[in-house]
Amino acid sequence: MPRLARTLGALVLLAGAAACVPAEAGEAIPAGRSDHTIVVGGQTRTFHLYRPDSLPAAAPLVVMLHGGFGSGAQAEQDYGWDTMADTGRFVVAYPDGFGRAWNAGAGCCGRPGTQDVDDVAFIAAVVTRIRRDLPVDPSRVYAAGMSNGAMLAYRLACDTDLFAAIAPVAGTLLGPCPRPRPVSLLHIHGTADRRVPYDGSRGSGHVAIDGPPVPDLITRWRTAGSCGAATVRTEGPSTISTATCANGRAIELITVAGAGHQWPGGAGDRVLLDKPSDAFDATATIWSFFATHPRAA
Repeated sequence: MPRLARTLGALVLLAGAAACVPAEAGEAIPAGRSDHTIVVGGQTRTFHLYRPDSLPAAAPLVVMLHGGFGSGAQAEQDYGWDTMADTGRFVVAYPDGFGRAWNAGAGCCGRPGTQDVDDVAFIAAVVTRIRRDLPVDPSRVYAAGMSNGAMLAYRLACDTDLFAAIAPVAGTLLGPCPRPRPVSLLHIHGTADRRVPYDGSRGSGHVAIDGPPVPDLITRWRTAGSCGAATVRTEGPSTISTATCANGRAIELITVAGAGHQWPGGAGDRVLLDKPSDAFDATATIWSFFATHPRAA
């Protein structure tokens, strides 16, 4: 079982984020960016949304989970999801971690981990609120995450039935998950990641995590999902291993040779991240995976 020693550092809050339009519960959510608050477990939590100018009658929803020391605004600025949402006509939610971190299990990470903040309940409440106020298709709700946010994405797939697919980047699973939910999974990882090492060794720097080797983690999810044998192909420094599972689901692992703790195609190194790989655009790749993997009927 994975064990955590301390906290996770992944991203840094950016100053000067674009202004948002406040929106309260029950009000129409405007096109563009809007700020929102919600009370969960007696705590007032924050998130903001990006809504394209037009949405289909049943729109997909992507929940983007920032890394440790990050924020929803930082994730929005760094990863290009708003532009992708305009093209794909889906809604993006950017929740803010408590103290810029997430409780991802096994004591990780930061204040949420030490204070046992229920971030699974927070994200579930965010999804419920958005589904109430916007025409979201419940079969096309997805979660992507970077580092500590990737760890929370795994927790959401372990502990809720809300998501059709998850896409963890540079993260791992912490804590028990005896019965993973039947979701599609796309995991992206650099083989030279020192903060959340690909081989499961202890992380360095701001990270002190003992997680499973990524190949072992993916094998566990494939086994739980009754998946077939994986097919493997290479594209430059990337190796893509894909297994088809029951009911149209898939488990896919993309490794980037020599890449560190980063979001491929992202905006760049802020303080704590490695230089993003230019092997591919992780956001475009994740959306393509999400778009073709709704929840099975």
